[in-house]
Amino acid sequence: MTPHRLYIGAIGQGVFRSLDQGVSFRRAADGMFVECDVRALIPDPESPHTLYLGSEDGVFVSRDGADNWQRVDSPLNGLQIWSILLLPSNPNRLLVGTCPSRLFRYDDGGRSWSEPTAGMVKECPRIIHTRVTCLAADPSDAQTVWAGVEIDGLWRSQDGGQTWQKLGSGLSSQDLHGLVVVPASRGRARRLVASTNNDLNLSDDDGQTWRPLGIGRWLPHSYCRGLRQIAGRPERLLLGNGDGPPGTTGLIAASPDAGESWQIARMPGPANSTIWNFATHVEDPQLIYASSVSGQVFRSTDGGASWAKLTREFGEIRALAWTP
Repeated sequence: MTPHRLYIGAIGQGVFRSLDQGVSFRRAADGMFVECDVRALIPDPESPHTLYLGSEDGVFVSRDGADNWQRVDSPLNGLQIWSILLLPSNPNRLLVGTCPSRLFRYDDGGRSWSEPTAGMVKECPRIIHTRVTCLAADPSDAQTVWAGVEIDGLWRSQDGGQTWQKLGSGLSSQDLHGLVVVPASRGRARRLVASTNNDLNLSDDDGQTWRPLGIGRWLPHSYCRGLRQIAGRPERLLLGNGDGPPGTTGLIAASPDAGESWQIARMPGPANSTIWNFATHVEDPQLIYASSVSGQVFRSTDGGASWAKLTREFGEIRALAWTP
């Protein structure tokens, strides 16, 4: 197995790090409130010891593998961060999504900030405030990015996050949880895949129109959450499924064909709740971690076909990453 560092972002527990493949963990939150709520944790693909983190106190960065953290002084100080995206075309440009739903864009590692006017709904009777749950970009398109909002549907920018427009006709729900972009190949257009509270959805026109897949044909639950591509194989997807938020049972499913069909992965037993997160890295596409929202962590060393559970369990896990 590739030597690596595993990071867990938890609600009310900050960040934990393992240096021994998940056998043991220690808290790695120096420089931030040790019991903060971590909902976003993103490694820099060009610098494996650099990570960006989002909590209820803003955006933080570590440049030494989570030994130390510093808050990125910004307009997000004191805001609840739900999603962070490093643009593949420009790793010095970040997009950040918050709750209530707002989008922020910054360049040069945080030295230049702007807040685009997106017009997202911020209030929602069901969850009080909407939140930007996911951000996605196509590595082959430097300017187009998408944002998924719970509960305000899909938004797209075609100028690198400077302006945004709402779209998404045909989505099974406006409650977006996960979003991935599958590049065009072999006669198939670029595809977006979105997980929602009641189905999985596919779009072949950059998110303009959607068709619900009918995930119940393959999986026992309609509630879909975590969504991830295998590193280096963007047409191969992993999906976290379960019986609700947080739910009482969960499973992992895999698709070989950009979301058209699904197969339940081999697990040691059902998870204790819906599978919320996946962690992959291009350094070893076969090594993947997954976590349930209620604290269990699973590892695959065969690209997601089968999974083993780690002994250590946590409280509520909302973010997950591994780096070499």
